[in-house]
Amino acid sequence: MAAIEALVEEPLTEADAEGALPLSAEAGWNQTAEDWRFMLSEGRGIGVREGARWVGSALALPLGERLAWISMVLVAKDARRRGIGTRLLRQAIDMVRDAGRIAGLDATELGRPVYLPLGFQDVYAIWRLRLDPRITAEPPRGCTVRRLMPVDLPAVATFDEARSGMRRRAVLAYLLDQAPDAAFLVETEGRLLGYALGRPGRTAFQIGPVVAASEEVALALLSRAMSRVNGPAMIDVPDAHAALRAWLDRAGAVRQRGFTRMTLGAPPPGLADPKHIFALAGPELG
Repeated sequence: MAAIEALVEEPLTEADAEGALPLSAEAGWNQTAEDWRFMLSEGRGIGVREGARWVGSALALPLGERLAWISMVLVAKDARRRGIGTRLLRQAIDMVRDAGRIAGLDATELGRPVYLPLGFQDVYAIWRLRLDPRITAEPPRGCTVRRLMPVDLPAVATFDEARSGMRRRAVLAYLLDQAPDAAFLVETEGRLLGYALGRPGRTAFQIGPVVAASEEVALALLSRAMSRVNGPAMIDVPDAHAALRAWLDRAGAVRQRGFTRMTLGAPPPGLADPKHIFALAGPELG
C-alpha cells in the first residue's frame, strides 16, 4: 500500500458506480451498481483512489430541504488505519452543513462508537432480518391491496413525507422502477393507508420502505411484497415494532445485525417517530 500522500482524493460521480461497487461488495453490503449510480446521480460523493482503484468513499443524499443522508462510508481493507474513512466522513458532514441541512445516517453496531464523539445522537434502533419463507396476511376489512403504479407516486410521496420526515420522491421513483412487481399500496374508499416498495440487492432482495397507518396494513403489504420475491429477502425494521418483529420471527425471520438511526442535531419533524415506519428503504437511502 502506498503512503497516504500518494492517494488521490476527488469527487465520486455517477460514472464511477462500477468502480465503487467493490468497496461495498468487500464489506459484504447489499448495494448494486445501479444503487451506486442512483445515489451518485442524486447526491454528492467523495472518494479516495490509488491509481485506478477506489479505496475509500462517502456520500450525502439530500432528502429534503432540511435533511441529507450520509452513507457508503467505506475503506478498502488494505487501506485502513490511515485516516481515510474519518477524513471522508468529515467532508460528507461539511457538505451537508454547507447546504444548510441536518445530517442523518443509520450506523452499524461497529460504526456507532465512531459517530457519537462527532456529535451524532441516537434516534432509534433498527433490526435487520433475513426472510426465506413466504408470509401471508390479509388486509383489514374494507381495505384493498393493489399494485403501486407510477401515477400513484405524487400521492405516495405526500403520504410518505408526512410520516417519515423525508422528502424522497426520487428515491421512491427509483425503487418503483427497480422492482415494479413488488410495489403495492393499501387503500380504502380511495384513501391511501400505506405502501411498500423494494429493490433487488447484490445478496438478497431488500424490502422497504413500508409505511402504513397500522400494523395490520403493514403486514398485508409485506405479505404481497414477499409473494413477488424469488429467494431470500432482507428487511430493516425499527425496534419499536416489537409485535411486527415477533410476527416475522414466527415466520422464520433471522436477525442479521442491528443499526441505530442517528442525526447530527435535532431530527426534523417526523423523523424521530417510527410509529408508521415499518421498514426502512435501507441504511443508504433512509
